[in-house]
Amino acid sequence: MNSDEAAAPKPVIDDDGMSWWYRWLCKIAGVLGGVSCAISGVWMCVTVNPLNIAAGVWMVLNAFVLFLCEVPFCCQFIEFANAVAARADKFKPWQKAFFYCGMALFPIFLSFSITTLFGNAIAFATGVLYGLASLGKKGDAVSYARLNHEKQGDEEKMTGTTDGSI
Repeated sequence: MNSDEAAAPKPVIDDDGMSWWYRWLCKIAGVLGGVSCAISGVWMCVTVNPLNIAAGVWMVLNAFVLFLCEVPFCCQFIEFANAVAARADKFKPWQKAFFYCGMALFPIFLSFSITTLFGNAIAFATGVLYGLASLGKKGDAVSYARLNHEKQGDEEKMTGTTDGSI
């Protein structure tokens, strides 16, 4: 083993089980969720009702957090953006799912309206996508059939029958 092989960095393997295209789908959904939260949040702030203003400010804050966690290069002038994004990337998918879904539901509880529903729908969908990622990959049919066959054989051994009669 020469010094070039020892100095070469090893590729980082994520153990969350997400494929590259699904990871990008979650990031794109996060960006679109941030855009919809920001636009709807600013629109909600143009009112006299204090609960609408509070929901609008929370939605703008949601947009900022989504941008900060999913696409930190959009926040390159904020000093702590890369540190927050690196920390957010270490979270497991189910943790991101709870965080994003809870963050999207709070303005709806503050002020239930069409604007808050549509504004937070994509941010909530981002949480749902991360939640689905936490369930893991779907098994293939061959493994499932083999497992089902082994289970049937174990049941036959327990009952003492092999021909199906009782």
